[in-house]
Amino acid sequence: MARHINPSRSTNRTIDAIDRKRERERRILFSKARDHADDLAIRLVQRLIDRHIIETDAASPIQEAIARQLRAPATMDEFDIRLKIANIRTLVQDPNILSLYITAYIIEDLIDNPHIQDIYGEDLDVYRAVDSVLNSIRPR
Repeated sequence: MARHINPSRSTNRTIDAIDRKRERERRILFSKARDHADDLAIRLVQRLIDRHIIETDAASPIQEAIARQLRAPATMDEFDIRLKIANIRTLVQDPNILSLYITAYIIEDLIDNPHIQDIYGEDLDVYRAVDSVLNSIRPR
């Protein structure tokens, strides 16, 4: 007798498998960012300065602020992360969630840092600079 396959059940299994894979990748990404926050912050601030995205009078306080933000998502709720990136979540296809989070921080919060004189470029320019550094820790 032929076995009847429920397409809904099969689709749900596939979706669940994709969700589990993304969640695992996200945990690995956030863990690596937390563990290497200081090194990543140094490279990231240097990249932002080199690409003329930020203008600052002191890089060290900016590096410390970025390092704090790199450590934060590992302990944050999913809702808070999604809320932070809501305005820019459609910026690129298949985005790095951590790059989106740091981009949102730079655009929305870092501008208020007393050591930042100005932030230049569009949101996509900031994302590309951030992702060029953070893509190295993204699981494949």
